[in-house]
Amino acid sequence: MKNQYLEAGRIINTHGIRGEVKVEPWTNSPEILSGFKRFFIDGGPVRVLSSRVHNSFVILALEGVCDIDTASSLKNKIIYIDRDDAPLSDGEYFLQDIIGLQVFDEVTGAELGTLNEVLDLPSSTVYVVKGKREILIPAVPEFIKKVDIDGNSVTVRLIEGM
Repeated sequence: MKNQYLEAGRIINTHGIRGEVKVEPWTNSPEILSGFKRFFIDGGPVRVLSSRVHNSFVILALEGVCDIDTASSLKNKIIYIDRDDAPLSDGEYFLQDIIGLQVFDEVTGAELGTLNEVLDLPSSTVYVVKGKREILIPAVPEFIKKVDIDGNSVTVRLIEGM
């Protein structure tokens, strides 16, 4: 079952003295996160008053957070988005939705294991598949052939050495 609320980032610090917070985004780019009008923190909605990208982080002004002390109390909190606030284009999916899917070899049809983790490495995103052995698969079209969330499967093409 898909979670309605998706982890989107973590508040890592305060920014300035007026209550802004600095967020480490867990999205494809910080610009995506800066486009939301609300987030969920500790299970409740929080309205975004303003947001901007600063380096690779997002600086947020949140309703009810007007000073550095209140902002400090949010440090290390995870921010969530409602999946309904983030419509996807055809062929796109949330990474959280593919964790736990069964992974199959395109050529042999053999089950390789379960997609257990997604690593966001500097060079690329890598899917970690755990079965009889652990397989690291770059998340690029050359290797990821089909993602079928409703069918609970991912079809991949392996190369020698994987």
